[in-house]
Amino acid sequence: MAITGWGITYKNISPFRPPLFCCVRKVRYSVLTERIADNEASIKEECQDANGKADWGGPNWKKLSSKELGITTSMISEPTRVVLNGLRKRGYEVYLVGGCVRDLILKRTPKDFDIITSADLKEVMRTFSRCQIVGRRFPICHVHVDDYIVEVSSFNTSERNLSRDLRYIIRKPPGQNDRDYARWKNCMHRDFTINGLMFDPYAKLIYDYMGSMEDIRKAKVRTVIPAHNSFQEDCARILRAVRIAARLGFRFTKETAHSVKDFSSSILRLDKSRLLMEMNYMLAFGSAEASLRVLWKFGLLEILLPLQAAYFVSQGFLRRDKRSNMLLTLFSNLDKLLAPNRPCHSSLWVGILAFHLALVDEPQDPLVVATFTLAVHNGGHLAEAISLARHIDQPHNSIFPELLEPKKFDTDTALIDEVLDLASLVKAALSMMTDEYIVSQAMAKYPQAPFSDLVFIPLQVYLKVSKLFECVQGGKEKGFVPKRGKTLNYESLAQGGLREVRHTFARIVFDTVYPNIG
Repeated sequence: MAITGWGITYKNISPFRPPLFCCVRKVRYSVLTERIADNEASIKEECQDANGKADWGGPNWKKLSSKELGITTSMISEPTRVVLNGLRKRGYEVYLVGGCVRDLILKRTPKDFDIITSADLKEVMRTFSRCQIVGRRFPICHVHVDDYIVEVSSFNTSERNLSRDLRYIIRKPPGQNDRDYARWKNCMHRDFTINGLMFDPYAKLIYDYMGSMEDIRKAKVRTVIPAHNSFQEDCARILRAVRIAARLGFRFTKETAHSVKDFSSSILRLDKSRLLMEMNYMLAFGSAEASLRVLWKFGLLEILLPLQAAYFVSQGFLRRDKRSNMLLTLFSNLDKLLAPNRPCHSSLWVGILAFHLALVDEPQDPLVVATFTLAVHNGGHLAEAISLARHIDQPHNSIFPELLEPKKFDTDTALIDEVLDLASLVKAALSMMTDEYIVSQAMAKYPQAPFSDLVFIPLQVYLKVSKLFECVQGGKEKGFVPKRGKTLNYESLAQGGLREVRHTFARIVFDTVYPNIG
């Protein structure tokens, strides 16, 4: 059935239906394990002297061939290669370090690439015209290449911070050369072992000083130093651990898991801006559903999002529950559209939270939800939204208690009244999420959690989310042209472009409420 003005047949009534996205290829761990084992054996032979004795590294130090692990130069972003080559031409040592090396090994797209060099930061400044030093405690260089920023740290800066801050004495192992010692010390300053790899793209070698490859092989998140010391030193590592485990599908080691639970309340010491940043990393880069599950499992959800934690309780959700619910399904559908290099703006996931909270407080007829969603998409054109919604002849997802059994609306006026009521509920839900008193009342439901009135959603995001929905009550917006088609503009989505965010929100809701619409 064709719908006038949309240029599509009914089975594609939703202009939000996602295309078949190219997914990042998953690495089978059995294959990866075999590849790593063969690689280590090959490198071990190369590192033996004529008498068969090892001439490199401590007992657990390893060098692996990046080529044999399937890593090619083309997998490194062009701006990163520009910076690597610029420093290399001046005679400095350069390495990729941290999570990007881990992701390259796992054949995942790195969120970004971090470089460490033997050059001082001032020397990095002299190498690149568009460069600035940022940070006081841990200064690094931001090198601007076109529209990208490449972060560059220095071994020298790392050395000074290590001697001042690290409470664990790191001494040079007997017989080791200075280069290995410098690399090893820097890796010992990392948060997790799987982030403690260094990659020399010119020698095509990956340096593993702390059993990082073994933890990748076992799909484990392990702190470099004892977990309780690590989290006491920097409680933000707790949230980074959650993010990494969720994104990679890894598990915490037993010690790490216990410490995450024991020190969960310490995240309240973090600045609100830092909490927002960490939550955005979890929910806006393609691993939101898994992140929410891990946060719930380890008792962090009731600290960060107590209203959503209360919903999990109302659903009878256990800490290790494998079932789904409407909130998790909404974020699962969001994840299908995103990736580490294709994030969304925080206003989208905050908007999803507010929308769902409104449905929890007052379940709605599916037709009301569809009309509301279409009105958000088209900028408040209720007449068009009603016309399209009334043509839906597919069943809604009846497993969610947030959706009522459909009823018949004899007049458009009756339907409009309920759509406007839903808009008011969404607005109220957003206010609840940013109201310190209401949040503190929600926290009171969890005796085991510390009392808090934590609200980390800033006014700027609140206003942006309000703008997302206000068109439903405000009427058709003059000059607003809704997005058509399937292709997302990821640059606009990441920047919070209203047209793109509304379009993506509507796609996610339709995929959740009407999963059978093709």
